[in-house]
Parts: sequence; structure tokens; C-alpha cells
Amino acid sequence: MSSPRAGAAVPPWALAVAAILSVQLGSALSVDLIREVGAGGTAWLRLSMGAVIFLIIARPPLSRVRRSDVPVLLGLGITTGLVTVGFLAAIEHIPLGTAVAIEFLGPLTVAALQSRSLRALIWPGLALCGVLLLTEPWHGAINLTGILFAGLAAVGWGVYITLTQRIGDRFTGISALSLTIPVAAVTAAAIGIPQAVGHLSPGILAAAAGLAILLPVLPFALEMLALRRMTATAFGTLMALEPAVGLVLGMIVLHQQPSSLQFLGILLVVLAGAAAQRGGRRRSPAEQLPGGSTLDPIP
Repeated sequence: MSSPRAGAAVPPWALAVAAILSVQLGSALSVDLIREVGAGGTAWLRLSMGAVIFLIIARPPLSRVRRSDVPVLLGLGITTGLVTVGFLAAIEHIPLGTAVAIEFLGPLTVAALQSRSLRALIWPGLALCGVLLLTEPWHGAINLTGILFAGLAAVGWGVYITLTQRIGDRFTGISALSLTIPVAAVTAAAIGIPQAVGHLSPGILAAAAGLAILLPVLPFALEMLALRRMTATAFGTLMALEPAVGLVLGMIVLHQQPSSLQFLGILLVVLAGAAAQRGGRRRSPAEQLPGGSTLDPIP
């Protein structure tokens, strides 16, 4: 294990960027598994492996759970499962960068609605313009199924943030994930088991375990380390790079070639995400999200 002193030598922004890379690489590499067991099957296997890992490394704080916490914890887990299934179903139909950009509309909209300034609504609008450039509906060849699944993931991401803000003062860090990820796995099982049955093999299970480390285990650990040493505003600004990283990894791993207009669309989404963080303030521990992240669910 690395010592705290060694971890402190790594700049916090590097930890945040490494988390972004892990999330998007895990998403890109999931495409091959989706072809084998479907989007639901991939979500179920990945979340189940992640749940096992979190239960091994963190004891669920069951003694701290109050009756009033149960609906929110269940809601978080169910939302996480649905977001994961929705996002994986989206990248089965549309390019990774496009799916990430559409999903990113969720947290941007929540941030705008929670702001006291009407000017904050500019940023989701700018991101929506970027999404239109990414999907190019004027060509008449848009993949409505993929867009709808990505839209479902965006709504789920917004709900996720709202729920975690409600319960962030009660459960933080990996211990919270040991409560919610098993629920997410059970949620995904309703769709995933019928898709995956008959296709499971040692190779499939090994691939799912590797993907679970890339997403969700490693990113949440890196994000927690980063957030201990940087403001939530700075962290959120870096998270705005996710659509761009998704686009680049889509090109490298999945050989998806965007047009010039689609590059411009990604740029608009990134600018909107970064601008939405300006003027923010450092969140108190009561406002931090479970898992240490201010933005990410488990795509």
C-alpha cells in the first residue's frame, strides 16, 4: 500500500484527471462486454463485482442507518443502477463522447436550478447547443434510442446529485458505497440477469471484475483523495473535461471519428461545464456527496 506521504506528492488535479480517465476508459472498454451480455448484463456484472469489492474493503455502517435514511439510501442505489444501465445502453447506440455530453446535461441543469441567479441557466442552454452539434439532427439520421437512453442517464445523474446532497452529512466515503452499490447491483439484476444468462464464462466474469476496478472502485478512491486537497469548485471544473475525454477515448479505443461540428459541440459542453463552476464555493462536509465525489455517479 502507498503511504499518505507518497499520495500527498501527487497533485490533487492529477488525481482528479486520473479518475476521469478511469471512468471513461472503463466505459469505452465496456462496449466489448455489452456485445456479449447486453447493456443490462454488463451493468449487473460490473456493479455486482464492485459491490463485492466495496464490501471487502469497507464495512457497511449499518449501525448508523436511521429509519429516515432508508428511503434515500434505497433511492440512491436504485438511481445508480438505472443510470448505469441507461448509460451503457446509450453507448451501445451512439458514440461515447456524445453519450457523456448528453448525460452531463443532468448535473448542469441541477446546478442551474439550485442557483439563485437566472444567468446560471445560460450554461445548460450552451451545453444543449453543443449536444445538438454532436447529434446533428438536421441530417435526419439521429439514433433516437441512444439519445433517449443517454437522456435517462442525465435525469438519473441529476436525481443522484439531489439525493446525495440530502444524505451527504450522514454517510461519506467508501462506507456509503458499501450500502448503495449492492442496491444498485440488485436493481440492474432485474434487467441484466435475463440478458446475461447463458453467456457467462470465466472470461466474461474476469472482464467484469477488471471493469469494476476501473469503474466504480478506482475513480471513487481517487476522487476522495483529490477532494481532500482541492475545492469542490476546482474539482467540478475538472470534471467538465469528461465529455472531451470520452470523445478522445472513443476515437482511440472504439475508432469513432467525430466531425468538425461534433468537435465544436464537445467544446461547448466543456466550456458550459467549466463556466457553471465559476463563482462556486467550497462545500462543507455536510454537503459532500457519498463516495467523495461532487459530480459522478457510476456511468
